[in-house]
Amino acid sequence: MYSFLFAAGVLALLSDRGHGFSPFPVSSSLRKSLVSSPTSLNNLFTDMGDALHDMGDALTGGKLVPQTEPLVYGTPLGGDDTLSEELRTLAVQERLVSFTGEDFDIQDLDINEPYCKVRGAMLHLPGKDKMRISLGGEQVAILDRKLIAITPTYDILRADGEKIGWIEKATIALTDTFEFHAECAPHFGPIKPPAAYRLEGDFLDRRFVMKNDKGEAVAKITMDRLIEFDAWDHYQIRIAPGMDPVLVVACACAIDEEFDEEHKKKREAEGR
Repeated sequence: MYSFLFAAGVLALLSDRGHGFSPFPVSSSLRKSLVSSPTSLNNLFTDMGDALHDMGDALTGGKLVPQTEPLVYGTPLGGDDTLSEELRTLAVQERLVSFTGEDFDIQDLDINEPYCKVRGAMLHLPGKDKMRISLGGEQVAILDRKLIAITPTYDILRADGEKIGWIEKATIALTDTFEFHAECAPHFGPIKPPAAYRLEGDFLDRRFVMKNDKGEAVAKITMDRLIEFDAWDHYQIRIAPGMDPVLVVACACAIDEEFDEEHKKKREAEGR
């Protein structure tokens, strides 16, 4: 949709100096001014891009908001150096051929280099899955699925085994929702603490947003239709400045595993 609007605008301005087909009427004087002035044309393209970007934000849970407060669970899973002052974009590539069925390679699209790896356990027990996240060859986090839980639940631990919290599918919600609860958050007895983060959207099509307890968008997950891999299933994660990227990756991979069978059925239906 966005590509169509952008292309239509370009055609309206550059369609053979008024003799070609123009989907939107543009005065000849405006067209001549824009075409003869690279600066004006560049400014127009920038404005169009900003408008489309704002429209996309509105449709996907709002703009990503830089996070300035300390993380509720303390030090980021990968260490303080993993926090960025800039928006970060990662590509999650799931291996279709895997001994564990839970292997992901994450690429940093901003610098086009590998970012981290997620590897599943070699041995499986029914309802008991474990995934390990490594950064620069060093394990930084563990996802451990609970054997007994009312809804799908994964404990999230540091490399040394310290539990920082868990992600679970919400029991009461109008639509599919996952919540991350911090282990150290204040709570009374068996009553779990309020969710520190909520993930909502279309999980099957991998279009969902992660928000903090203030309702601010801190990460967005979307399918990347511009790049296709023969051996990879590929989607993108955009992460707000100051947000823990490893936690976002952990939550995305946990959700991905819960919808793994549905993803496979969809790929088969699409003939992929």
